[in-house]
Amino acid sequence: MSNKKLIILGFVAAIMVILAVLQPRILSKPKSESSGPEYLIQGLDPSDIGSIVIGSGDDEVILKRKEGGFVVANKDNYPAKSREINELITSCLDIRTSELYTSDESVHKDLGVTEEEAQSVVRFLRRDSSLLTGVVIGKARETGRGTFVRRLTDDNVYVSFEQTMIRDRAMSYIEQELLSLDREDIESVTVTAGGESYTLKRGEDGKVILAEELAEGQKLKSDEADKAAFALTNLRFTDVKSTASSEGGHSFVNTYVCKLKDSTVYTLQIAQKDEKTFIICDAEFTDKTPVKKEQEVESEEELKKKEAKLLARDAAEAFSTKCKGWIYEIPDYSAKELMKGLSELVEEPEEAAEEAEAEPADMIEAEL
Repeated sequence: MSNKKLIILGFVAAIMVILAVLQPRILSKPKSESSGPEYLIQGLDPSDIGSIVIGSGDDEVILKRKEGGFVVANKDNYPAKSREINELITSCLDIRTSELYTSDESVHKDLGVTEEEAQSVVRFLRRDSSLLTGVVIGKARETGRGTFVRRLTDDNVYVSFEQTMIRDRAMSYIEQELLSLDREDIESVTVTAGGESYTLKRGEDGKVILAEELAEGQKLKSDEADKAAFALTNLRFTDVKSTASSEGGHSFVNTYVCKLKDSTVYTLQIAQKDEKTFIICDAEFTDKTPVKKEQEVESEEELKKKEAKLLARDAAEAFSTKCKGWIYEIPDYSAKELMKGLSELVEEPEEAAEEAEAEPADMIEAEL
């Protein structure tokens, strides 16, 4: 056999030895390192979730499953928005990883994937409060794209493709819009605040007018009257607590009553404490005449009127049920609109205004 053939055979033998050594490593290599992007959490059935805990320590937000939905435990079990709960679960399930970065627990703190250092921690618990799974979202990668993430159940740290934002405030999971009425549906409002009471209603031309007669020369400030009359077209709250857990001390001495054209009446009782404003809400459908199906054929117009009445009645009952047992905190700008004093709505006669302006000058002359 020639030297050339011996060299070739030796080369082939060396390649076979290398392949024999590498083959077990290739076969045992983690799938996350050899394949395309994977999802960090796999196999989680949302129906198995009994509660969700966001964050840790004193900043925990706890969402508990109750009666087919979720409630916010931090807010006396106030109902949570289904859409926000679904988005939270989906955001965690959609975390895709591009590579396994490390399995060394000693570097978790540097990568921001310890529970204390993490940007976000989300735990999914079973109904018996045992851990189903969870995610820890750490720092953004300094070079390249992605964020360090890991499952709570193991030490492997992965690099995600995209940064995942997790809402970590309890109020983020609560629908904060309380009322959003159409201003065209509002017939009148009656405000009782600061020891005085007045009613605003629509005039023949559709503009807001004061039900009470004005003194000679007085004029209604249209802009201010509109703010008071249409305060419930966009009413939101900033915090909520149950009446059962309230520490008391709220004096609901002010009221705002809004009557709609369809006979729905919304009543807000208002209290102020520690420079904050709180309200208790209720609604009543005042048209108590029953809706009956006539024996003769009814016109489409009549059927629509009956349907609208039933819908309005149901909406009032639903609102009353939703608000029963809750105290809502509202922002300052809403409080000002709900409790405008009559003096803020009325423009005094020019003569009175001139006398008021002249009074300080007269006093100065008298002193001299």
